[in-house]
Amino acid sequence: MSRRESTSVTIYDVARRAGVAISTVSRVINDSIDVSDRTRSEVLQAIEHLKFHPSRTARSLAQQEYHSFAVAMPSFTAPFQNELLKGVRAYIREPGLDLLICDLGSKDMVGALKSFLDRGAVRGLLVCGPSGGLELYEELENIQTPIVLVGHAYPTFDSFYWDEVQGVQMAVAHLLSKGHTEICLIRSAVDSETQSQRIEGYKRALAAAAVAFDPEKVVSGKPTYHAGFSEEDGFDAMNIILQNHPKCTAVMASSDVQAIGALAAVKEAGLSVPSDIAIMGNGDIKTSRYIGLSSVHQSVQHMGFSAAKRLHDRILGSHIGPPERLLVEPKLEIRASTL
Repeated sequence: MSRRESTSVTIYDVARRAGVAISTVSRVINDSIDVSDRTRSEVLQAIEHLKFHPSRTARSLAQQEYHSFAVAMPSFTAPFQNELLKGVRAYIREPGLDLLICDLGSKDMVGALKSFLDRGAVRGLLVCGPSGGLELYEELENIQTPIVLVGHAYPTFDSFYWDEVQGVQMAVAHLLSKGHTEICLIRSAVDSETQSQRIEGYKRALAAAAVAFDPEKVVSGKPTYHAGFSEEDGFDAMNIILQNHPKCTAVMASSDVQAIGALAAVKEAGLSVPSDIAIMGNGDIKTSRYIGLSSVHQSVQHMGFSAAKRLHDRILGSHIGPPERLLVEPKLEIRASTL
């Protein structure tokens, strides 16, 4: 093996060759007694074969593994993720746990995850946000450490998620009940499983009311950061709707932040909500309650708290058994924007 090749070897490579979790490799590196002789020998052989040289960062992270776990998200600044993190922080406060942060981004989630894991072991991982697809799930299975998913489900892991189809279907049905038939949907500019489910909910509500689905009425803005769920995306999409769909009387936004951007665009155009255009959000972030935005309530903070508790219980071994799924049923919060 050349010098260039040896310097690129990571703790992840060692774990894969030895057939163990990266946390086990970390314990061997840090001379922990909590490793069998056979496993220690296999890890050391892998380290020797790969000529692995653990970094000081990897060691320091490994030494923290017993009182911390990591949270991986595509964004940490969007309001929805902040709501979720409030729930996580509310749980970790009592046991005194620390959080390690993994920014998955929205373009190369698998690469971001690998890069994060290469910097050291984690004792547990909470993965929140839009699905990264099968490749991400397969990568998570290789970690061999407790993992809890939030926002999507996969058979191998404990999963806390929302019925995205039903939530949007209920919201659009509400708009239809108010007499609206020209309803546009603001979607994310980035494709994801979550976004596809929300579009499906929109389609089902229209079909149930015998209203024809028009794909031109599914509109996105150009911004793609925060996986496309942003105020700017909603503002941009709303302006497109105002220009291309002048008969539209109601808008279903895929997220509250997009709805907030849409509200600003309507106001800027000299129109009013809901008399000219009714607007419905999705997620029911805290801000929505104070600006009178109707939304699909998803108990986001409670979900963050429950998922963090489950991950900690898995780490401690106090919750055993096969992975479980918790599906949160949505409910509508009707406010001034759709009355």
